[in-house]
Amino acid sequence: MKERPSMVDAKPVTTAGRSGTPSSGPWGGNPFHTPSRRLTSGGILALVVKVVLLGVIDALTVFAVWVLIATGDWVAAGILTLVVIAVNVIYLRPGLLPGKYLTPGLAFLAIFQVFVIFYTGYIAFTNAGDQHNSTKDDAVGQIISTSQARVPDSPEYTVQVLRQGDQFGLLVAEPGGTLAFGTNEQPLEDVTAAPSGWDELNLNQVIRFQDEILALNVPVSDDINDGTLRTSDGQRAFIFTSNLEYDEVADTFTNTDSGLVYVDDGEGNFRAEDGSILTPGWRVVIGWDNFAYAFTNDQIRDPLLRVTIWTFVFAAGSTFLCFALGLFLAVALNHPTLKGKKYYRILVILPYAFPAYLTGLVWAGMLNQEFGFINQILLGGASIPWLADPWLARLSVLVVNMWLGYGYMFLVSTGALQSLPEDIVEAGKMDGAGAWRIFRSVKLPLLFVAVAPLLIATFAYNFNNFGVIYMLTRGNPRFTDTTLDIGATDIMITMVYKVAFGGGGGRDLGLASALSILIFVIVTVVAVISFRQTKALEDLN
Repeated sequence: MKERPSMVDAKPVTTAGRSGTPSSGPWGGNPFHTPSRRLTSGGILALVVKVVLLGVIDALTVFAVWVLIATGDWVAAGILTLVVIAVNVIYLRPGLLPGKYLTPGLAFLAIFQVFVIFYTGYIAFTNAGDQHNSTKDDAVGQIISTSQARVPDSPEYTVQVLRQGDQFGLLVAEPGGTLAFGTNEQPLEDVTAAPSGWDELNLNQVIRFQDEILALNVPVSDDINDGTLRTSDGQRAFIFTSNLEYDEVADTFTNTDSGLVYVDDGEGNFRAEDGSILTPGWRVVIGWDNFAYAFTNDQIRDPLLRVTIWTFVFAAGSTFLCFALGLFLAVALNHPTLKGKKYYRILVILPYAFPAYLTGLVWAGMLNQEFGFINQILLGGASIPWLADPWLARLSVLVVNMWLGYGYMFLVSTGALQSLPEDIVEAGKMDGAGAWRIFRSVKLPLLFVAVAPLLIATFAYNFNNFGVIYMLTRGNPRFTDTTLDIGATDIMITMVYKVAFGGGGGRDLGLASALSILIFVIVTVVAVISFRQTKALEDLN
């Protein structure tokens, strides 16, 4: 047999016109060499896209950092700068392939999960709410502007309303003949003509933007106590001043009519000796006050305790009922001799396919005491207060949630049952075990191995199942021993929503965030304990 020449000893083949240059491959050189350093058209396009996207990210970062520095938030500006520098290094430096795939996911995780959790925690330790949503400087400006009245002997100023995008300003003809221009944020400054980029409003436009024009309060000077110019018709303006005079050095407000002095009380308010405060206030850190308030104030402590107990009952009861009904139907429709199983299964999962919000509204109509389908048709004109009585309302919520959730448990249980090994079932039959004994001692323990984590997740979901409660009962019927809008079917998440968005007592974002932290802690503890308990099921595998 002829010996095959070694690849090591083989000489490179040359091409005419390129004497001595290896070129047997399409890129030249060794035909077995991969041209990893050459850029194809696709590689050039990918590089261009990458550079453009990084350029956009860098430009947005520069703008964001500039804004943060202007507001004095140096820490956030520094963190953002370091993060974006790291992103540029990861995508521009070769050899960091895992980082290129992990970076987008980590970025979204940080924005939509980590940041939200930490920001909620921060708000929980502040007095954020209806009258405490901004900074102290904004509060001072708001107090002065809302307490202003027209100066009786104010001269009349001829004005022209100007507009630039969503911003409005006044071009003022002062009594001396000079022109001045200003906005809500910019005090009057002398000008020779209308600023470039600003458009004059005609009469129709003045009528169209009447609300925005009425909200114009153009400061006369840098000293806010000098008053502002206001116009009601877009043609004439007058000076308005406040009866509250602000002293920047002493950081106090003085009522020029009564002489009452308001000082910073350290809690985000200007407060007088008689206890009266000026609104709005500003947001400050108040420590654990929100948590203490939730457990010490009678108006919220007792309802919170009842709502917490009902939340556990609702979450556990809903999980059990959904699983029990879903498992029962899965066992029944998994019988090998049953005909038409696929049609029955389609019918079973239909409630799970409908949107929960729509189904909740439909059930609310069906359970209506006066004209609902259940009372009028099924019960022959009965007048049962399904949603007005506290205990019947709770029962209704559990039944409706079971209707919405059993389809999911049916699908899970069906898949778990079909995955069970047949030889174990056959062994049980050979040992003389009946159907119930096989189900209780063989199928159910093996089934729990697969569905136990899903049951824990379902409990956590029902613990925060806002939709079914809000769409069906809105938490009603209300408790009679509190002024807050809290009711018998409220769970903790709906109670948080009402506290946060004004369920009768005004918005209190700080308290709502504190209650959200409480929910987070409870669900985490329950999940950790439950997952530890499910480790005992691993021995059954």
